[in-house]
Amino acid sequence: MKVGKGDALLVVDIQYDFLPGGSLAVQDADQVIPLLNDYISFFRNRHLPVLACRDWHPHDHSSFAENGGPWPPHCIAGTHGAQFSDQLALPPDAPVFSKGTVREKEAYSAFDGTELDEKLREEAINRIFIGGLTTDYCVLNSVLDASRLGYDSVVLLDATKAVNLNPGDGKAAIERMKACGASLIKREEIS
Repeated sequence: MKVGKGDALLVVDIQYDFLPGGSLAVQDADQVIPLLNDYISFFRNRHLPVLACRDWHPHDHSSFAENGGPWPPHCIAGTHGAQFSDQLALPPDAPVFSKGTVREKEAYSAFDGTELDEKLREEAINRIFIGGLTTDYCVLNSVLDASRLGYDSVVLLDATKAVNLNPGDGKAAIERMKACGASLIKREEIS
């Protein structure tokens, strides 16, 4: 798959709370970081946009178990757990889009309540390469929204990990992304 003008990389939620030792740790999530760094370098070397999104929750967010949601408190705005991993080579000028910032509203998609769509249109982007955490929530919902908004999506299979709250959630998410037209690739397949 050739990469060029009109393409962008979106790095999803590489935050401490999702990494080993975090409050909502995803098994082996840290293994995606070197691969994402390689993708970041690949896109930067071609002067193509690299963007990132993050969970940035208020301390009493509705997704937290204590408020009836499914998750332990995680990625509370301004805390260490909400910070990007220092192992992630995110360029200092990469635009960052914060989601889940409203107490009453869950937001799994990088497009939900952010200005990501406007930024992509401003940059004349029509295809988004997406990797990060997690396959079955934020990557999935970002891909579904990208498709709904008319973008082509490419899921970086080797640079995503699933929560698998229920066994098989990650595989089911991959099938849903395929069904909405997303391409699924690994690093050696792009040039």
